[in-house]
Amino acid sequence: MSRRTPRLLAATLAVGALLLGGCAEKTSTDTPAASGSSAAAAFPVTVGKLTLQKRPEKIVSLSPTATEMLFKIGAGKQVTAVDDQSNFPPEAPKSDLSGFQPNAEAIAGKTPDLVVLSNDTNKIVDQLTTLKIPVLLTPAAATLDDTYRQLGDLGKLTGHPAEADAVVTQMKNDIAALTKDLPQRAKKLSYYHELGPELYSATSKTFIGSIYALAGLENIADASDADGKNGGYPQLSQEVIVKANPDFVFLADTKCCKQTPETVKARSGWAGVTAVKNNQVVGLDDDIASRWGPRVVELLKAIVDATAKVPA
Repeated sequence: MSRRTPRLLAATLAVGALLLGGCAEKTSTDTPAASGSSAAAAFPVTVGKLTLQKRPEKIVSLSPTATEMLFKIGAGKQVTAVDDQSNFPPEAPKSDLSGFQPNAEAIAGKTPDLVVLSNDTNKIVDQLTTLKIPVLLTPAAATLDDTYRQLGDLGKLTGHPAEADAVVTQMKNDIAALTKDLPQRAKKLSYYHELGPELYSATSKTFIGSIYALAGLENIADASDADGKNGGYPQLSQEVIVKANPDFVFLADTKCCKQTPETVKARSGWAGVTAVKNNQVVGLDDDIASRWGPRVVELLKAIVDATAKVPA
């Protein structure tokens, strides 16, 4: 798999997902139908400028995050094709369609009655609209509220509003439970979040940064993009990271780039960093750490569990 680049990052997690993946655990993400029968949800329904006259039965998802959301809210059986980066859940019908370079003709060949995208590359929305194919654009979330809103929108458009509401409620409850008893520290623990071995990171102004903030952590990347010129995704130098001496290093490049606590320790000058000395280099699942869907709860849990081991 190719490594991440600044341009790819801008089009993905902050502005989109780092759609590089690996093996997903084989668990079903379909949510059981909620009482009240969402299947009987009234149509037509309208979300923004999009109106669907009837429930879509041939959905094409060109966003790994949207794919996860669709299956989680119980609309998986209505999804007939997903892009080549949608690797979760494992039963998602992966195709050779691209979300990065979408091709209107190839998408139309799937005869979809709804297409879900996270980026309007090459004005693909206009192209599909001209072909009379309904399109929902679900851009990368900047906040958790964006995630909740997208889940709600997908629930309405697919005929699963109750299931979507249930997923949002569960996420909020789980996040509240994970953060309610965090240790009270005189000084916040600091961290470095690594997007790739080229040392690109994410500041607190990004979606990923907001998840770390929920855990009460301080981001060493913030000083490197204080003026926002890097869009929240600065490239740090080894010297800056070593000098900042973070308490934790979180690796979101374990799948794409085979980074581990051992490879970090072997980097020149890193052996004296607190995170390395105290065995607080944490490998994350690249996919979970780069998407803004329901599995952000798992990301937050991994962060909270790791930092909870440090005495207050």
